[in-house]
This record gives sequence, C-alpha cells and structure tokens, in this order.
Amino acid sequence: MKIFKWIVKIALVIIGVIFLVVVSVLAIDQYQTRYLKNRNKDLANAGTCLVTHVNVIPMTSDTILMDQMVYIREGKIEAIGEAIDVQNVKVVEGKNKYLLPGLIDMHVHLWDRYELGLYLANGVTAIRNVWGMPMHLRIKEAVSNNKIYSPSFFTTGPKLTGPEFIGSDNLQIFAPEEGRERVRSYKKRGYDFIKTYYGLPKDIFDAVIDQAAISGMDIVAHPSNKVPYTYHFNSQIASIEHAEDIVQRALDYKLDTLKLNQLANEFADSPHTSMCPTLMAFYNIYNMLEDDEILSDSMVQYMNPAIKMLDSHTQFDRWHNAKMEDTAVVSRIKNQHEFHLLAIRKLHDAGVNIVCGTDAGIGITVPGYSIHQELSFYRQAGLSNFEVLKAATINAAKTHKIINNMGSIEKGKIANLILVDNNPLIDPGVLKKPDMVFVNGRGLDRYTLNSFEEKSRNRNGLLATLIRFVENSVVEK
Repeated sequence: MKIFKWIVKIALVIIGVIFLVVVSVLAIDQYQTRYLKNRNKDLANAGTCLVTHVNVIPMTSDTILMDQMVYIREGKIEAIGEAIDVQNVKVVEGKNKYLLPGLIDMHVHLWDRYELGLYLANGVTAIRNVWGMPMHLRIKEAVSNNKIYSPSFFTTGPKLTGPEFIGSDNLQIFAPEEGRERVRSYKKRGYDFIKTYYGLPKDIFDAVIDQAAISGMDIVAHPSNKVPYTYHFNSQIASIEHAEDIVQRALDYKLDTLKLNQLANEFADSPHTSMCPTLMAFYNIYNMLEDDEILSDSMVQYMNPAIKMLDSHTQFDRWHNAKMEDTAVVSRIKNQHEFHLLAIRKLHDAGVNIVCGTDAGIGITVPGYSIHQELSFYRQAGLSNFEVLKAATINAAKTHKIINNMGSIEKGKIANLILVDNNPLIDPGVLKKPDMVFVNGRGLDRYTLNSFEEKSRNRNGLLATLIRFVENSVVEK
C-alpha cells in the first residue's frame, strides 16, 4: 500500500511539473507576442480617420480615382469623394500615393501569432487558414474582438481524410455519419469552413458535402484521389486547391494541353467553385533542388521554428535525395511548374475565378513574403496587372459570403487597405513594402510594420508550437 501511495505521489508530481512547464512555455510565448496587442481602448475611434489626397484603386474596375478622400468610420468605408467634410477625426495625408484593398491570401498554414505580423508587414490584410486546430479558434476570437493587430482571420477545421492512414496531420473518417458529425461539431465550435483532403472516399465525401450544405459551411477541397477530379466541381465546394493537382489528379501526371482545355471548360461550368493555385509552394520544390544551401537563406529564418525542424528539413532531404537518385527530377519539376502557368491562363481565359493562395507556413514558403512571388507567377501566366491584383482582392472576396465585405474600396466595405508609394497597376512589386496598412480602419505605419518583421525573425517559439501540436492530437483524435 505504501508503494502504491508513493507511486501516486510521484505521478502527481510529474503531472504537476509538466503542467507548470506547459503553462510557463505558453505564457512566455504570449508575452513575447504582446507587441501585437491592441492597447487602444477606444476601438471605434481607433478605426476612424480621413485619408486625403490619395489615388484610389477601387478594384471594381480597371481604373484609378485621382486625388480623392476616403472617410473611414468605425472600421468601414463611409464615403469616397473629392471633398468630404467631417470634423474631429484623424487625418492621414495620402501625399498622392495609391490606396487599394489589402491583399488576401486564401491558403495559409498559421502556426503562431508572430506570423500575423509578417502578413501585415507585406500588405496581407486577410488570411484563410486551411489546417484548423484549437489554437486557431483562440486566435480567431482575439482577432474578432480587436484584441490584437492581425489580418482578418478565417479558418477551416482539421483536414478530413478517409479510413486509410496518410499521416498523423490528417483526421481519419471511417463512416459517412462520422463525417456528418465532424461537420456539425466544427460549425458549433466556430470553424468557418470545412477542409476535405486527399484520401476521402465518395460515400464519406457525399455525406460531408450534404451536411456542409445543411450547416451552411463552404468546403475548401484539396483534391481527393478517391474520386474523379471533376467530382469537386460542386456548388458546396468554394475552392479547389493546388494547380499541381490538375496535373497529378486530373491529367494523371501528363502535361496534356488538349485535356487541359477540356478540364478548363468543365471547371468554368461550375461557377461557384474557384481555383486557388498555390504555385509558390510547388516552385519551392525547384528552389530546394537548385540550391543546396537554401535552408540557410535569410527568408527561411522567418519560418516557424517547429516547422523548420519538422517540415522544412524533411522536405529538403526528400528532394535532395530524389535528385541524387535521378538528376532529371529537376527538369521534370521545372516543366510541371511551367505547365501550371499555362493551366492558370487556360482557366482564367475560360472564366474560372482565380484566387490567390500561397500555401505559406510549410516547407520553405514564408508567410507574407511569398504572396508577392505568387502574384508574379500569375503575371508570367499572362494575366494583366489588374487581373493579378484581382486574384488577391475582389476575386478572393467572392469566394465566401463571410468575406465578401472586403476586397474592394466601396462604401460599406471593411477598411482593410494598403497605401503604397507608386501605382501597382504598372508595377505590382510596389506592394512588397506598403507605406501603411489599415486593418478595420486602424492604420499601421511602416515603422510599426518593420518592427513586426524584426520580432518574428529567428523567434524561439519551438516548444510552444509543439505543445499546440500535442493539444490538437489530444482534442481532435
């Protein structure tokens, strides 16, 4: 009996120590991201200002409204005009710069709050997280209540796959009714969308789609190999992710332009479904193949430390070894990337809604910065500069009803805006370092945005991220 009591005491001590370590690690991590905390108690006035002498790019049409005023009231655009008479509001002098909607990244993997600052520093004022975990619900609550400076934040629930085990990062569903219950649960808990994934069989997929319609939740679909690619052309599926899966699923790894043309027309016949290309993530495979020192690149130092340890190195080793076994893999990856550009052009020409997404947060695809390379690929694909900007603004906002109150400069829209020195319709590259970013009307100057970048570089949030991974495994499995 005494031995049993000692065992219990030791176990309680160990549990207590673990609990204290976990609480301490998370508290330190939250303390280190306190620079994102919104300390302004007067939230309404913090989102109210008058921007003067600014050139407005509304994104509703390919035009510029020269020398305008934009009145922002309580986080929303109240008026746009040559002369607006309002008293006792903060004035932001536009100095003949250019004001346009903030960028929207529709495919990210967010691992910590530091990354929120990275997105803002790069002019990204809304993000759609597509691998939901309990921590994302806490971030969503903090953002919704204006407790922190952050892009507007939306998230799917955990990734849903079928009975076949394809990785511990996916939630296995074994029966249709279980799929329905997951959808109901995610709706109740506050996730915005459903994420379906590789390996989801038709009977479960059908149940998920049906329940998503009942629950009023859009689906974000990573194409499943258990159904035809065209199965995903469903009104409940708001977007299909990854141009690479056009090649790897729809075309069976063949760079077939005739079949691509047919697919583009079929895609266009499903007007409720957008394409989110994530070209940057695939192109980073080529970057890893070409540069043996890429993990030491200065940009990679902005990746979450746990992801660098668990994913960046793993991906690099995989492709480095593949190159050692067959050097032709380099040209195959490059050729497939070039075909992705053709695919985007074909889809665009067919009338498919192209929305910008980067897959930032995994591999070496850096949050915030990667969106500018992603947009440059759309230009290489043959889209005009205006069409490129649409993909990250008004096109993205069309994808879901809950985000169509942003993406353009119009009366009543959320004042998620960016102010840049030169005309992005001539050179979208000017978006890389916005002079000012507005989130819900609250302006952040370049000095503040630079500090967000500096705080996130080489951060030490490894243990905090690992703890959140463990939490997700316990809660969701």
